Amino acid sequence: MTYKIKDTKKKKIAIVASSLSVGGAEKVAANLSFILSDLGHKVHIVSVLDKIHYQYSAQIFNLGLVNNWNLPLLNKYPRFKSLKRYLTDQKFDLIIDSRSRPTFFKELIIKKILYNNQKVIYLVHSHKLKNYLPNNKFLAKILYSNAEKIVTVSNAIRELIHSKYEFKNLEFIPNPIIGFKDSDPVLNCLKLPRRYILFFGRILDRIKNISLLLESYSLSKLPSMDIKLVILGDGPDISLIMKKVTKMKLNKSVKFIAFNPNPKSIIQNSIFTVLTSRYEGFPMALIESLFLGVPVVSVNCKSGPKEIVVNKNNGLLVENHNSKALASAFNLMVEDRNLYKNCLKNAEKSVESYFRKNISSSWRLLISKI
Repeated sequence: MTYKIKDTKKKKIAIVASSLSVGGAEKVAANLSFILSDLGHKVHIVSVLDKIHYQYSAQIFNLGLVNNWNLPLLNKYPRFKSLKRYLTDQKFDLIIDSRSRPTFFKELIIKKILYNNQKVIYLVHSHKLKNYLPNNKFLAKILYSNAEKIVTVSNAIRELIHSKYEFKNLEFIPNPIIGFKDSDPVLNCLKLPRRYILFFGRILDRIKNISLLLESYSLSKLPSMDIKLVILGDGPDISLIMKKVTKMKLNKSVKFIAFNPNPKSIIQNSIFTVLTSRYEGFPMALIESLFLGVPVVSVNCKSGPKEIVVNKNNGLLVENHNSKALASAFNLMVEDRNLYKNCLKNAEKSVESYFRKNISSSWRLLISKI
């Protein structure tokens, strides 16, 4: 379904993303293309890597296909040159940079050469600011003080950047919920457990802390109640997590499913979904789960969960890095039927403010000022 929203001046906009696959920030870039297209803008997406799985509404420029050799150093200059030519030829009115930006000198080159004389909005997807901004205040101002806007996906990130860097060009716009198409028929053929809780996201333990999830699950009553744990996703630590499952003798209780860009049916059939991250930005997993009417159990990491989860209303919010507290939350959610029914009832309506039309209004207002 397309939501057309009236706007004054239409713009030609490029969204620059690392890819359109696997990660939450990447999905946000894909979702943003729908928002901007709905507003009537002509949208292009530049994908730095040749990884495109999420749905999008834009003309795609797959930079990952340019000189796609096995020697990364030989790829960089041709890709840089190709992107410079593309940005120059297309004459964009606005660039929205959705990438992580941890290296100052690389970003300085991009700013001075690729984005020279361009209007740029920079997105910040994580509370771990070093992935997006130099720690040094002076260097950060060199890169971003004259940006059109720095858009943060949570209010906590906006406040943190303001207190640390004193930027005046900050804006908070949360991630939108675009919705799901019908599940891939392949997913419908999966033999899912009868009852299960679900983690879905990138398998990267230093961020997602799946080790905490496994420890908490093993301490809970769920394994003895034959309630399985399903881990859905791909990532560099998949082998590590599988080994931990074996070491903890949880092989019969934990099921792994590979990444799928549209896991609608797997989410809908879970009892609740779980987030155990060390840090986040504005976790898509939580709002997507709630949008599908599924309660959540989340640690109170920085940032996002506290802005999404209303404790005992649409899920449970638990102290982070506390496996016993998280195990107790698992138990409470399956044993207290009244609590669970209340969270179930409130799940979808609790995220109405993140629906497509509401976030579209925020982007329309922002872009109209540029």
